[in-house]
Amino acid sequence: MILETKPDFEKCMERVNAWYANELLDRPPVRFSAHNEQYNVVDDSSRWPSPKDKWFDAEYQVGKFERDIAGREFVAETFPLFWPNLGPNAYPCMLGCEVEFGDVTTWARPTARSCRELGRIRFSTDNEYFKKLECMTLLALSRCTGKYLVGYTDIHTGVDCADAFLGTERLLVEMYDDPEGVKTFIARCASHFAFVFGHFNKILRDHGQPSTTWIGIPSQESFHIPSADLSSMLSREFFREFALPSILEEVRLAGRNILHMDGRGVAGHLDDFLAIKEIDGIQWVQGVGGDKPIMQWCGLIEKIQHAGKGVVVDLEPSELDAFMERIHPRGIYLCLATNGMEEQKYIVSKLERWR
Repeated sequence: MILETKPDFEKCMERVNAWYANELLDRPPVRFSAHNEQYNVVDDSSRWPSPKDKWFDAEYQVGKFERDIAGREFVAETFPLFWPNLGPNAYPCMLGCEVEFGDVTTWARPTARSCRELGRIRFSTDNEYFKKLECMTLLALSRCTGKYLVGYTDIHTGVDCADAFLGTERLLVEMYDDPEGVKTFIARCASHFAFVFGHFNKILRDHGQPSTTWIGIPSQESFHIPSADLSSMLSREFFREFALPSILEEVRLAGRNILHMDGRGVAGHLDDFLAIKEIDGIQWVQGVGGDKPIMQWCGLIEKIQHAGKGVVVDLEPSELDAFMERIHPRGIYLCLATNGMEEQKYIVSKLERWR
């Protein structure tokens, strides 16, 4: 692939592919953007009748991205990537869930009062969210050649999808009161994932794109980010009973899987994640407040490395020196929030000396 905006694309992909293979080329890959960076910018919404209309304005969403990358230099493994975004509950919405749209994210509105309301889960390719995401994808693909990559949307299936439909409190209560009903509900939520994932991944591959999504790590094989954020509230027993089965199904569909492990609660299930052979790497999201700084998590990161998995690590530039002293570079994929070109290039030169 040749990108005018990223002339070193092939060399960067060599580093990414080495990382997938748990090998180290000349240095670890590094992306100069923060986790959830796309949710940090609020723009004017006054021209649309409602927040949803702004989110659904495909021409605006693609055009805004193109304006944002115009004239920008993409250092190291920071790839120019547009991915169609209708919020973190896009997949539940394809199945009939309702959401409230804000300026930068969406919140699910529980529509099922019980896990026995399986009829609430209805998927159709005529669903407005499915059609709009397809529209955004095709629009971006018609304009991206030589300029940027196109990915697919954020997909949360399994227990997190059930959480969107039922609400956290109701779902947790019914895990005690009606465990078989909950398992059936979660399985129904997950039953359309293979089609949705395959559909959008095929569109990208038919247009010569690598497979990727919001995390910005491309793959020549099909790529997925499994997650189970609700597992932060589950014991090991309940995690294995309710959340793990759908994760095991998800990872069989993609050639590459990077698991999204969001915070210390989810990290309580790390041993189960590491036992899944289809998981190539883990994105460690350390959280905020007392969950920072990154150095308190070095033991967890080393455990992932010793298991032969890659680990995606967000950290502050001020933490980098101490991190490099403690951690071996093999298997590390860094994400640093800095926009200064000179600082980025200085960091890259520093990483080249990391052994």
